[in-house]
Amino acid sequence: LAVANPMLSALLDEAIGDGWRKDLDQLERLEPLLADAGFLERWRRVRTSAKQRLADHIHQDLGILVDPTSLFDVQVKRIHEYKRQHLAALEVVQRYLRLRNGEDLPPRTVIFGGKAAPGYAMAKLIIRLIVGIAEMVNMDATMRGRLRVIFLPNFSVSLGQLTYPAVDLSEQISTAGKEASGTGNMKMALNGALTIGTLDGANIEIRERVGESNFFLFGHTAEEVSQLYQQGYHPLPWLEKNPALREALNLIASGHFSEGDHNLFQPLLNNLIHHDPFQVIADAADYSRVQTNVDQAWLDPIGWSAASI
Repeated sequence: LAVANPMLSALLDEAIGDGWRKDLDQLERLEPLLADAGFLERWRRVRTSAKQRLADHIHQDLGILVDPTSLFDVQVKRIHEYKRQHLAALEVVQRYLRLRNGEDLPPRTVIFGGKAAPGYAMAKLIIRLIVGIAEMVNMDATMRGRLRVIFLPNFSVSLGQLTYPAVDLSEQISTAGKEASGTGNMKMALNGALTIGTLDGANIEIRERVGESNFFLFGHTAEEVSQLYQQGYHPLPWLEKNPALREALNLIASGHFSEGDHNLFQPLLNNLIHHDPFQVIADAADYSRVQTNVDQAWLDPIGWSAASI
């Protein structure tokens, strides 16, 4: 927070003194300021400045214009099936279809970043899917001002320091019971991001500290995940109950995001539909439901800023 987010750090110094830099418990002194309209407005301005800084980098590096007033929905971490970047990617496809069908949804910029291990073919295919989705969404004139998808190449510590202060929604959506801890969720939360996540890793402690009403919880618990495995989990019955997800998978299979290549994403689709080792399909409907709650919360900027604080 102190190194990566100088604007927010300066605001905190001014509001509660600089003791928080050595004693984080002093951040509790912010609570009385939740009722201070002037402080809330300054908080929003500082956060928008951090988002503009990242937007400038994206424009400079990728040539893509993003709206810093849109909701920045961010998942930056090692690419791995258990971290479920593909769950977020499938949700983006569903959002794309809803917007194309005329639904009115708050503007959102969905940002991914991270690296796959050299020999991890499925993780690399997930990156290729995200990039394919980004290419189609960002070229679609009807998505302008409504949806942007970004994959940040060459993610690093310095790029992380640019990214964490700009996050509105922190995606921490690993299969419950699989994440040992994770620190990206801590960095984002400490810089004012709200978290959407499962009860996994450090999400559990973050939710306890920020309060249930300031955390977007979804998905099966670690115990429920284990029970599903023991009962012989199969994704197809869950998929049959989720027509929006089926439509998204069919669009991917059609080659829409792979320049007409029907085979490119087949290994990923087959794995999800017939095996789904990390229960992406089982958690997808609840994830979509809670993402709707995120949209509703974003429409109340004062309430969102209070939750951020």
